[in-house]
Amino acid sequence: MIKPSYEELEARFGAAVSVEDARGRWGSLVRAARSGTTTLITRERWERAALVPLSEVPGMLSGLPVVPLSTARSKLGDLVRQVAGPYDEGPVLLTRHRTPVAALVPAERLLDRPAPGQRAPVAEELLRKGHTITLTTGRQDRIVAIARDRDGKQTVAGEGDDIAGALRSLVE
Repeated sequence: MIKPSYEELEARFGAAVSVEDARGRWGSLVRAARSGTTTLITRERWERAALVPLSEVPGMLSGLPVVPLSTARSKLGDLVRQVAGPYDEGPVLLTRHRTPVAALVPAERLLDRPAPGQRAPVAEELLRKGHTITLTTGRQDRIVAIARDRDGKQTVAGEGDDIAGALRSLVE
């Protein structure tokens, strides 16, 4: 499989917006992310991040850096640099009243992921391979999905606001 380019990402998610434009439209961009829309954000043309719904953040959300939405808006340039920089610091959760609502991730991480309509259901594939998936409640009543192989070793985990979101967050 050929790795898609940034142009293909823009074809999937729309043209990248600048940090300044994103600040001006911050409220609507966050609402769009909560509804499932990904927005590419660029700083100085080569630093690219994506504002994504929580279902697009692989793995467990606990332990990730957390930034309130109001702070994120004012420090958006720094956050884009942080997630898109050379040190791969990973996703940053954006919260409203301490509840995660969206995340900033390196846009580069989206390059390896198929378009949303082309993804195989990971939970279903794991079950076919003989894994078991356990659902529990986590912090703030979020649903946690943990997949284990036949030997009982945890292979992937994810969480979401509901069962479907937790299962969608499982990424191999």
